[in-house]
Amino acid sequence: MNGGQIAALIAAGAFLMLVIVLAVPILRLRHTIDAATDTLRAVQVRTGPLLDNVHLTVDNVNTALSQAHVTLDGVNVQLAKVDTMTAHAASATANISNLVTVVSAAAANPLVKAAAFSFGLRRANAARRGAEEDREVRSTLKSQRKARKG
Repeated sequence: MNGGQIAALIAAGAFLMLVIVLAVPILRLRHTIDAATDTLRAVQVRTGPLLDNVHLTVDNVNTALSQAHVTLDGVNVQLAKVDTMTAHAASATANISNLVTVVSAAAANPLVKAAAFSFGLRRANAARRGAEEDREVRSTLKSQRKARKG
């Protein structure tokens, strides 16, 4: 064995040691890659049903939103009817107010006249009673004077 062969043998041994030293991390890296692959497969398996559930949920939300939209449309129609009825009620109230004003004005004038006439009658009646009492008092005084003189 000459020096070149010994050197080649040492180099082969060193290369073998290098391969063995590098084989251990490569094998560990293989286990890590296998674990990552298994994790990705599990995520893929679980993601499908999860996405189906999300899709179903979105469909249900869209259905609920469309029902809410239909309900709001119905409410808006009813509000429009209520607005119309409110406008009619306001118009009727204004007409009734005007009618009350006209009736009050028409009825107030005769009522004032009737009240004035009633007041005049009471006053005239009171004056007549006072005049009768005055006549009675005067006649009583005249008869008392005549009785004294005579």
